[in-house]
Amino acid sequence: MKSKEDIIAHLGDEYDRYLGAIVPPIFQNSLFTRKTVNHGYTYTRVANPTTEIAEMKIAALEGGEAARCFSSGMAAITAALAHYLEKDSHVICPRAVYTPTKGFLETYMKKFGCEVTLVSGDSVEEFEQAIRPNTKVIYLESPLSNIFTLQDLEAISALANSRGIATIIDNTWATPLYQNPLEYGIDLVVHSASKYLGGHSDILGGVVVGSKETLEAITHNERSMFGAVMDPHQSWLLIRSLRTLPVRMKQHQENGLKVASFLEQHPLVSAVCHPGLTSHPQYELGRKQMTGYSGLLSFVPKGDKQQIMKMMKSLRYFEEGPSWGGFESLINSPGLWVNEETSVLAGIPVGLLRISVGLESADSIIDDLDRALNEMTR
Repeated sequence: MKSKEDIIAHLGDEYDRYLGAIVPPIFQNSLFTRKTVNHGYTYTRVANPTTEIAEMKIAALEGGEAARCFSSGMAAITAALAHYLEKDSHVICPRAVYTPTKGFLETYMKKFGCEVTLVSGDSVEEFEQAIRPNTKVIYLESPLSNIFTLQDLEAISALANSRGIATIIDNTWATPLYQNPLEYGIDLVVHSASKYLGGHSDILGGVVVGSKETLEAITHNERSMFGAVMDPHQSWLLIRSLRTLPVRMKQHQENGLKVASFLEQHPLVSAVCHPGLTSHPQYELGRKQMTGYSGLLSFVPKGDKQQIMKMMKSLRYFEEGPSWGGFESLINSPGLWVNEETSVLAGIPVGLLRISVGLESADSIIDDLDRALNEMTR
C-alpha cells in the first residue's frame, strides 16, 4: 500500500506517457478530436487528462474509488446533494454548517419542495429523531468551520445506512491527510480545493470523492449538465499544490495547536474552539476519527463589539477575509454580526473570531495576538 506522500508525489504522473516530463503538461484545450485515434476524450467539460491526474491523487488519498474536480467548492457540494435529492426530499444537517450550503438547502431547494431539519450534530440521537420517511441525505461537516464541533461519523453512517439514507461530508478542514470519512461508511466526501488542497490562495475549485458508480453518474449528470468542471489550468495548479500538502499541513497543525494553546491560557480570551485541545468536549472522538489537525480555529475575546473590532483591525500578521487554508494568516468575524437570538439559531457565539493560522512563525503570530488583545481595552 502506497503512503500518502508517495501518492502525492507520483500517482498518475505517467512519465512515459508525457515524454518523461517530471511535471505533467497542461492540456489547455476544450476539444479532443479522434479522426485517427480513439483515445477516449471528447470535451473538457466531460474529462481532461490534466484534471484526471488531480482526481486520481485525491481519490487515492481519501481511499475512494473515484474523484471528480469541480469549478468551486460550492459546485462540488451542490452536485453531490443534487445527485441524491429529488422533489419533496428531506435533508438533515448541522445548523452551524457552512452558510452557503445551508442557504442552498433552505432557499434554493425549496422550489423543489425539499425541506431541511437543522440539528446541533453533537449526538446520533438528534439525527435519528429528525429522520422522516422522505429523508434522502444526512449532510455533515466535521469539524464545523466556525465552532469546530464534531459529528460521530461511524455511528451516523451506520444509522443512515440502516435506513437507506445517503451521507455526504465536507472534509475540507481535516484534508484527506488527517481524516478519511469513507472508512467510516460515509458515501461521498466533498472538499473545497480553494482551501488546504490548493494552499496558495490562487485556486478556486472543489472535489467530490466516492464510489466509481456514483462518480460516473455525477460526471454525466450534475457536472456535465451544470458545466461546473474545473478548468485544466486550475487542475495543474492543484497538482502542484498537492505535492507540498504533507509538509504544509504539518506546519499548519503545529502552528494551529501552539496558537490555540496560547489563546486558551490568555486572560482576555473566554473560549477557544479547536478539537486538538484536550479541553475540547469531543477531544477523544477527534482522536478516534482524525489523525491530525489543521490551522483553522476560533476564539472569543473578552470585550464588547467595538473592542473586539479594534483588536482585529490592529493585527499585523493577519489579513481580514472570509477564506482560509492558504499560506497566509487570516481573520474573520462571524460572531460580531449576531445577537443573542441569532447566535442560538446559527450556533455561533457572540463575539467569536475565526483565524486561519498560516505558515509564518508561530511565535510571531502569538506575539501579534498577545499585543492586540492587551491593547483591546485601552
